[in-house]
Amino acid sequence: MNVFNSLTRRNGELAPLSDNTVRMYTCGPTVYNFAHIGNFRAYTFEDILRRVIQFNGFKVKQVMNLTDVDDKTIRGANAAGVALTDYTKTYKDAFFADLKALNIQPAEVYPAATDHIPEMIALVEKLVEKGVAYKAPDGSVYFSVRKFPGYGKLAHIDFDHQQTGARCAADEYDKENVGDFALWKAWEESDGPVGWDSPWGRGRPGWHIECSAMSMKYLGETFDLHTGGIDNLFPHHENEIAQAEAATGKEFVRTWMHCAHLRVNGEKMSKSAGNFFTLRDLLAKGWTGREIRYVLVNAHYRQGLNFAFSALEDARKSLERIDRCVDALAEKAAGAAPAAEAPAFAAKALEDFTAAVNDDLNTPKAFAALFELVRESNSALASLQPGQAAAVLEVFRRMDSVLGVVFFGKAAKAEVPAEIQALLDERAAARAAKNWAESDRLRDAIAAAGWVVKDSKQGQSVSKK
Repeated sequence: MNVFNSLTRRNGELAPLSDNTVRMYTCGPTVYNFAHIGNFRAYTFEDILRRVIQFNGFKVKQVMNLTDVDDKTIRGANAAGVALTDYTKTYKDAFFADLKALNIQPAEVYPAATDHIPEMIALVEKLVEKGVAYKAPDGSVYFSVRKFPGYGKLAHIDFDHQQTGARCAADEYDKENVGDFALWKAWEESDGPVGWDSPWGRGRPGWHIECSAMSMKYLGETFDLHTGGIDNLFPHHENEIAQAEAATGKEFVRTWMHCAHLRVNGEKMSKSAGNFFTLRDLLAKGWTGREIRYVLVNAHYRQGLNFAFSALEDARKSLERIDRCVDALAEKAAGAAPAAEAPAFAAKALEDFTAAVNDDLNTPKAFAALFELVRESNSALASLQPGQAAAVLEVFRRMDSVLGVVFFGKAAKAEVPAEIQALLDERAAARAAKNWAESDRLRDAIAAAGWVVKDSKQGQSVSKK
C-alpha cells in the first residue's frame, strides 16, 4: 500500500511501526456549528484511508479529536449565553449523526479537548523547561519557532522570505505569519466563564497544543499516520510537529496525508455565495447519505473536488445501476454458497480494484473497476450458476468494504412504514392534480422523516436515507 507523504512530497509504503496496527490521528471537528460538506470531504477521505488499511489486512487504531474549546466555541457559547459544554454538545451529537448518515466507520477514540487539559498543561511545562517556550507579560505562554530548527519542514517554509518574529495569539492565521504561537492563553474578559488554573495563571490551551497532547497520549510519542485537510497543514500540523518533537526529541509522525479543498459549483463555499451546505441541508433536499458519500469519495483525495447537484443526480443513477446488478445477482444466487473461485471477470475486476486503492487511494480507478464488474456481471448473468453468482457478490462486498456505498439485495431496502406510505399516496394525488407546491411540501415532510422520494417515468419510489 503506497500513499503520498506530505512531509517527503513523494509516495512511500504505509506500514505499521509494530504489531500489525496502523496508529492514525485524524483532525476532527471544531464543534461550534454544524459540519459542512467541505469538512466531510476530509472525513470521507479519512474513512476510505482507514478502510483501505483494513482491506490490506492491518488493524487500525484511529484517534479523532473534538475541539470543544477555542476562539470560535468560546465566542459561540458566550453569545448564546450558555455553558461551553452545553453549547458544544449540540454540535458533537450532530457530528456523530452525520458520520452515521455517511457510513463513516467510527474511530476507536474521540478525545475532547476539555477532558485533556492536564495533559496539555504538562506538555507546555515540558516545553518551558526545555527553553523552547516562554511566558509573555500577559501570562500567556508561546512557542519560540526560532528555537526549533526543524520548524517549517512540513510546509516547506523558507524563513528568509516570511514575516517572522511576531506573536500569533489567534488559533488560526495565514501562512505569511510565521511567528511564535500560543501554547497557553491567559484568561481575558471575553473568555467569560471559560478557563482553567495553570502554573502561569488562569487561562486555556491554544488550539495546536490540543492535538499534540491528545495524539501522543493515545498513540505514543511516535506514530504512523496523521491526516487532515490541506488547510490544516500550516500552521496547525506544522505547530503540532514543533511542539511534540521539541518535547520528546523523537520523530512525531512518520506519514502525513492531506486532502484537497472542495468547491461548490466551481466556487469557494460561502454563505454569501448561497452555496454553503451542511449535510442536513442536503438531506432535507431529498438526497441520501449514500449519494452524498458517493460524490465525496469518487475523486482523488489530492485533487480539488467540485461538488454540484448534477453530480448528485449522476450518483443517484450510478447507484441505481449498481443496485439493479447486485439485486439480480442475489436473485440468481438464491442463497447458494459462493463457488471456490470467482469467475475470471470478477477476479480481474478485484485485481484492478486492489491495484487502484493501493496506489495512493485512487478511487476514480477503483470505481472504474467496480463498474467494469457491473458490466461484466450483467453480460454473464444468464450463464452464471448460483454458486458463481454468490462468488461475484462476494467480490462486490470486498470492494464495498472500502467504498461503503452498495446495498446488497432487495432485503437491504427497508419496508415503508404505513405513515410514510400515506404521505406518498397524498403526494401522488397532489402530483396528479398538478399541485406542485403541495407535492414539494409532502416531499419535504417525507425527507424530514428520514426517507427520500425519487420521481421517474414509472412514478415515485421511496428509500431510506
